[in-house]
Amino acid sequence: MRYIVASDIHGDSYWAERVINAFVENKADRLLLLGDILYHGPRNDLPSHYEPQKVIELLNQYSDKILAVRGNCDAEVDQMVLKFPIMADYLYLVDEGSVFLATHGHKYGPDTVPDFLPSGAVLLAGHTHIAGDTVITASDGRSFRYLNPGSPSIPKMDTLPSYILIENGSAKLVQF
Repeated sequence: MRYIVASDIHGDSYWAERVINAFVENKADRLLLLGDILYHGPRNDLPSHYEPQKVIELLNQYSDKILAVRGNCDAEVDQMVLKFPIMADYLYLVDEGSVFLATHGHKYGPDTVPDFLPSGAVLLAGHTHIAGDTVITASDGRSFRYLNPGSPSIPKMDTLPSYILIENGSAKLVQF
């Protein structure tokens, strides 16, 4: 399987389209969204192309290919307009023997690794808007790879808009 992983689109139609283009160009099987899909949130500036209705229309065209988790800016009303589930706090992917835990990052993240995540797994989380790829060690000694695609629409800490490509059990951070 091939996955494109993106997070924190925050209702920006330009970046939603870029994410879909990456999905199509990479001939991915699934698009995994790590939350904060439509609303920009009270702590963020308004994205340049804030058009949540256009984002809804664009993503709903691919509803049968999208997996998603709930971000801290996602609400039940968003689920009413999106044709794919977004209300789960996390989901597991197992690909070619590699274990991936996909979550937004506000509940589980590098500082709050869940007890149920096995050592050696990959933690996929957004939320911070800071793209990164690092190895973390939990307080109990378990070691994980932490991948954050950042936010294409509101990147922070001088990171560039990016996404994650998962293929054949391995993952890499890719800049737009």
